[in-house]
Amino acid sequence: MLRIKRVPTVVSNYQKEEIEGGVGGCGRNCLRECCIQGAKLPLYGYKRVNKAANEKSLVAHDARDAPIAFLDSLLLGEWENRMQRGLFRYDVTACETKVIPGDYGFIAQLNEGRHLKKRPTEFRVDKVLQPFDNNKFNFTKVGQEEVLFQFEASEDDRIQFIPASAIDVDNSPSVVAINVSPIEYGHVLLIPRILECLPQRIDHDSLLLALHMAMEAGSPYFRLGYNSLGAFATINHLHFQAYYLALPFPIEKAPTRKLTTVKCGVKICKLLNYPVQAFVFEGGNCLQDLSNVVSNSCICLQDNNIPYNVLISDSGRRVFLIPQCYAEKQALGEVSAELLDTQVNPAVWEISGHMVLKRKKDYEEASEENAWKLLAEVSLSEARFQEVEALIFEAISGHLNETGTTFQLDEPEHKTQPREDVDTVNKGSSALIAGSQHCIVLQ
Repeated sequence: MLRIKRVPTVVSNYQKEEIEGGVGGCGRNCLRECCIQGAKLPLYGYKRVNKAANEKSLVAHDARDAPIAFLDSLLLGEWENRMQRGLFRYDVTACETKVIPGDYGFIAQLNEGRHLKKRPTEFRVDKVLQPFDNNKFNFTKVGQEEVLFQFEASEDDRIQFIPASAIDVDNSPSVVAINVSPIEYGHVLLIPRILECLPQRIDHDSLLLALHMAMEAGSPYFRLGYNSLGAFATINHLHFQAYYLALPFPIEKAPTRKLTTVKCGVKICKLLNYPVQAFVFEGGNCLQDLSNVVSNSCICLQDNNIPYNVLISDSGRRVFLIPQCYAEKQALGEVSAELLDTQVNPAVWEISGHMVLKRKKDYEEASEENAWKLLAEVSLSEARFQEVEALIFEAISGHLNETGTTFQLDEPEHKTQPREDVDTVNKGSSALIAGSQHCIVLQ
């Protein structure tokens, strides 16, 4: 059994209560049986979309169907309201942030408030699938004031917003809640079917829900992330994270090489010239196609006990799937003391290039070389990555979707991308960050 010690991230004020030995239960307007009867929360009903996951269809959806600006008017408006009410543990807008000089534009943030001066907790990291434990903190224990709104498919297939909608206890709603230890402005949690108390494992419905949220946001700077157990998820209750950052992540700018195309139109690529090995999925005849291929790949990794992270990017058009082994190396004593001393846990945001640093020394000395050194420890070896690739392709090709259609793969492409093509991509992407050799300090 492999275990590591780390300070748990506090995502709810009631989680902090339990860590400090407080008594849980009633009296705090939670989402459990003691408080939920008759409770009402805002409801955002999204329209189910059965269109190609490409730019043209998404733009058409935004322009014709969205009666409210989802991200600005609802999510950020409700989030700002909670900030004014003092529900966050610190003011994330006061955290220093800069773009690190270099070809990749890694983003460094000094977030000393995110680090608790408490004794580290032991976490098991060698088992991706673990049963839900109601005795441990889970999201039904959060206060209703931390929940921004319910997020559900609308019944009449039209986008709608209801300011106060009764919580349907018999049909567990999906909700969006604040993360009280935010990394960025608008940092929230998407909790699918919250009352079902699902463990942290992706299924077809939850991944499709996350893609719908990315699509509804309609902004390339709103991303969703997922961490499996063993890949720095610390709460075994199914959830995604999301926030808004008006900069491209380095992983989004890295070139890719096509591995194959699924018959439903989803293209599977391999990330190139980046410290972490990863798969990139995009396209498909409809959003459901992209969701099915990605969720089948995630389920494959879960079933084979391979820790992983997911980044949903570009308004749901691109999904990065990143198998990783950092926690395993840490448990085996294979990570250097220098890296461990930074207390950086390379979860989805760090792997994507947003480095959340807890010590001023690390922030001041942040460099592309240091970021690369950390992320290189996260990555699978080339040989192991190829083994995982074979597992995923086998899982996808053998899967039957709900209509009974077999997913078939084109022959994988193993042709190496010409060096000049990679250079061209890198040169083109570097222009996204005004490319001087000085850090860009963000307000």
